[in-house]
Amino acid sequence: MLMNHYPLSIQNLIKNLATLPGIGEKTAERLTMHILRQPAHEIKRLADSMTALKTKLRLCTRCFSLSDSDLCRICGDPSRDGSLICVVEQPGDMASIEKSGAFRGLYHILGGALSPMDGIGPDDIRVKELVGRTRHGKVREIVLATSTSVEGESTASYISGLFSNGSIRITRIASGVPMGGDLKYVDQVTLKKAMEARHAI
Repeated sequence: MLMNHYPLSIQNLIKNLATLPGIGEKTAERLTMHILRQPAHEIKRLADSMTALKTKLRLCTRCFSLSDSDLCRICGDPSRDGSLICVVEQPGDMASIEKSGAFRGLYHILGGALSPMDGIGPDDIRVKELVGRTRHGKVREIVLATSTSVEGESTASYISGLFSNGSIRITRIASGVPMGGDLKYVDQVTLKKAMEARHAI
């Protein structure tokens, strides 16, 4: 129960922080007390960064990752291999693969996975955009790094089928990522091994 002896401004911050995932009321209280001890310019910098997150952040026009400009840093990096596209479900999955250091191509973020039970079909994720990116003829391999859940496997299978008659090589990240596992929670060494041992499907 929130301690009512705090001023209303402190109570409000504790309540707001406690709505964040993984933050309970006690942690929110500790964070509030920490923020309270900071100089005014530090608090302003924190508040400004949160405001900028909502006002400046957008989706990359190419891969649909989070970005502060039209192209994200990866798509705008000329040293990346544009002939390789790694398909993931969410930006967090891309971040996990990047941390592993195993992939130097580009990405495509679907924004979800196929789930007919939930009414999510091919038109509800960015499959058409992926197909559009392959039309210029520069892509030679698509690496499917969707999750190993039923939805992730279905999505990988569907995308693989779309390119089955073409010249683009379709691969799937190797085992080592557990069934039903979320890429965000897989350690970087396992992810690196899975990426290096990807196989054709």
